[in-house]
Amino acid sequence: MDDTTRGVRIRRGGPADAPAVLRMLDDAVTWMNSRGNTEQWGTTPFSEKPGGTELVDRYLTENLPYIAELDGTPAATLVLDSGPSPRAPIAPAEEPERYVRLLVSDRRFAGRNLGSALLAHAVRETRRAGVRLLRVDCWAGGGGELVAFYERHGFTPTDTFLAGSWPGQVLAQRVG
Repeated sequence: MDDTTRGVRIRRGGPADAPAVLRMLDDAVTWMNSRGNTEQWGTTPFSEKPGGTELVDRYLTENLPYIAELDGTPAATLVLDSGPSPRAPIAPAEEPERYVRLLVSDRRFAGRNLGSALLAHAVRETRRAGVRLLRVDCWAGGGGELVAFYERHGFTPTDTFLAGSWPGQVLAQRVG
């Protein structure tokens, strides 16, 4: 299951990766807040949010987690599932799909295209599983920068949604 691209090793993740994934999430909240973005993931470190640690544990045990490593250091993670979170106001696809539930990188490795490498890996894994649809949802605020990121990686916006006052965008990519 290992994949090496541009010096990045991508491997299956598991429960032992929980501390690294929580650190990435906490650092991402801090980084976003320092840029004035307090809406996407809020202001509380993920490890201190009620249910945050448990959610990461579920991602790493019940889903398909992948870890991108640089020189043996976990530097980014992507979690695939067979559909959107049942808690999200997003309808499941009418066909088999893979769904990106989480994509986050360690800010120390910014600019290394780790998100790109993990998304390319998700496309390959989706295709390998004989599934033709890969979807993701993301925060649609902040001028749509995150939506544009996914569009640059071959995704097409489909549905918008609100989770409370949080604006979201579902995107899809045909992979086969």
